[in-house]
Amino acid sequence: MNDIEKSEPESGGNEKFTKAKLTPERFFTKPLVVALCAIFCCVLWGSAFPCVKTGYKLFKIDTSNPASLMLFAGVRFALAGMLVIAFGSIQKRAFLVPKPRNMWRVMLVALFQTALQYTFFYIGLSRVSGVKSSVLNGLGVFFTILCACFVFRTEKFNLIKLAGCVLGFGGVILINLGGDFSFTFSFTGEGFLILSGLSAAVAAGLVKIFSKYENTTALCGYQFLIGGVVLIIIGASFGGRIPYISVGAAFMLLYLAFLSACAFTLQGFLLKYNPVSKVAVFKSTNPLFGAVFSAIILSESDQLLSWYTLIAIILVCLGIFIINKFGERRKIHK
Repeated sequence: MNDIEKSEPESGGNEKFTKAKLTPERFFTKPLVVALCAIFCCVLWGSAFPCVKTGYKLFKIDTSNPASLMLFAGVRFALAGMLVIAFGSIQKRAFLVPKPRNMWRVMLVALFQTALQYTFFYIGLSRVSGVKSSVLNGLGVFFTILCACFVFRTEKFNLIKLAGCVLGFGGVILINLGGDFSFTFSFTGEGFLILSGLSAAVAAGLVKIFSKYENTTALCGYQFLIGGVVLIIIGASFGGRIPYISVGAAFMLLYLAFLSACAFTLQGFLLKYNPVSKVAVFKSTNPLFGAVFSAIILSESDQLLSWYTLIAIILVCLGIFIINKFGERRKIHK
């Protein structure tokens, strides 16, 4: 027995194990891990559309008052930031604080990721159905690719990506035309949801770059906290109110905070160790999950099952898939 135990180190097993040590980079670049984490994020984000609308009802929020919507969003994201910071502190076994020299980076991400994106999202969502909002939100993926190609210059644009964008934007046009082809579009409804996607795209590019300089968990947690506090201050200053609180409403708020904390932190790690396109390809499921959850929770099955909505979802998902899957492959084989 002792001879066997002594012979094991000589076989080189321990040396191989040391070389194959599982680091965060090795873990988050595994194809299966990327797929499971990215799809899980999309499931969480998809559930946000009907849950936010349900939250409006549970808290009895006046959806015609933008200040109240901003206040509600601010409370959610400040709480999400606290959850991320608490998780990071437990993981690190020390209180998680970003480096002072990186505070401007945290604040810039907070501006686009939380303050601007969710001001547009919460106001727009209050004026548009959950199913339609899910399809419009798919534009965020196209904006992410376009920003990566033309703003941050981390990827190259090509004809396949152009074709994917045309398909995706075609789906968005179709969902706005409706079954009778009467174009319905309002700036503070559909327009704000599109601006929300644009803001999210800029934030994704910033996270990709800034995560090289700052701990990803700290970056995500503090941008949520700062952005949430900014929304609370603005909402409260302009007369925003959350008039009713119940156990059910509190649980809904906690879930909304959790899904943001979990999904964006996971996405942050995926973006840090993978190309933007490799992560974004899985967001082709985002409009689908959002539409399905909205149909189930908000009883919008009639709109989901209409021919124009189904075609719009297919076009958006197909466009996202083509852009990320085949566009990047072509670039690699050059």
